[in-house]
Amino acid sequence: MLHLTGQIRDYAWGSLTAIPELLGADPTGEPQAEYWLGAHPLAPATIDGVGLDQVLTEHPEWVGEPARSQFSRFPVLMKILAAEHPLSLQAHPNREQAEQGFADENHRKIPLAAPNRIYKDNWPKPELIVALTPFDALCGFRDPAQTVDLFTRLGVSEGFSTVIGPLSKRKGQAGIAEVFLDILSQDHPSHVDEILRLAPKYADEDSDLGLFARTALELNRNFPHDPSILAAMLLNRLHLEPSEGLFLPTRTLHSYLGGVGIEVMACSDNVLRGGLTSKYINVDELIRVVDFNPYEIAPVETADDGGFVRYITPAPEFTVWRGELTAEPMDVPDTESCRIALVVDGEAHLCTGDECWDVDEGEAVLIPYGEHVTASGSATIFISAPGV
Repeated sequence: MLHLTGQIRDYAWGSLTAIPELLGADPTGEPQAEYWLGAHPLAPATIDGVGLDQVLTEHPEWVGEPARSQFSRFPVLMKILAAEHPLSLQAHPNREQAEQGFADENHRKIPLAAPNRIYKDNWPKPELIVALTPFDALCGFRDPAQTVDLFTRLGVSEGFSTVIGPLSKRKGQAGIAEVFLDILSQDHPSHVDEILRLAPKYADEDSDLGLFARTALELNRNFPHDPSILAAMLLNRLHLEPSEGLFLPTRTLHSYLGGVGIEVMACSDNVLRGGLTSKYINVDELIRVVDFNPYEIAPVETADDGGFVRYITPAPEFTVWRGELTAEPMDVPDTESCRIALVVDGEAHLCTGDECWDVDEGEAVLIPYGEHVTASGSATIFISAPGV
């Protein structure tokens, strides 16, 4: 085992305190949004001051042959995510889209750090978020008929049909795509203002309409009268309790509204934004990438794995487990690759061979391929590894 130190990413939507508290550090006074534990070259975790990307290049045996043969890089990026404010509406490409987009932007000589650069790498970005606190997210397009019903029950005027009419007139993804493109391509301040006038009447209701109204009002607090609030209202909303997880396939439009969680994804930083942001939006590329099929949303299923809880996802790039440790040692799941272990509460006692470490809250270790580890203590621990 090797101590692993992550890198903090300061984004405006981050929390001032959540990540410092988990890491046992003093707040800086600036928002801290993410703590990266992976080998992505933009912000690799370190072992004794050396980037994990370099360490694994120098020690390929630690990765494991199955992962090395299947992936061109260590495929897992694990994060602590702390959202004080909603993230932008965004989607991530699948592998083919990422490869094409990265090659195209390289051909056009767009610098990696340029504000209009979309593809930072040629990787897909499926992801899983597991809540550490109550957590709210928008994810995937709601069934069009349900969306029309919610707007109608809210009491929108006949003129609002110019915005949502295609949801009724066209089937499935075609109607959703037309409405979404229209919202992004034109300003609709009067329509947003209409929603904001109507929403307070229903915001206190414990119903789907109440949740719909509250979503508009909550987004307006951070993005006043932003036309893309209408785009966000086309999406499902899901509330997660601690330990519940949400899997986001590539191409799924989403936004995290607030909360702290462990996020595990393919090792990519490709983000296509679609609203609720001042950053660059490429509407044509977003339309090319996003899946406009209606999406049913629910927490991911889990399975017992030798006392650890495994979150079941179809992503080949990663697998995630959560362990609630006790004094009785449990075997950390063995995999065909190295693993990252992060303690998020309490103190864990990890042993491999004759070596035992006490790993405190906020600390992480890299477990090289082939090391069998047992875990005990009074702690919550997350394990991530390639999905091979």
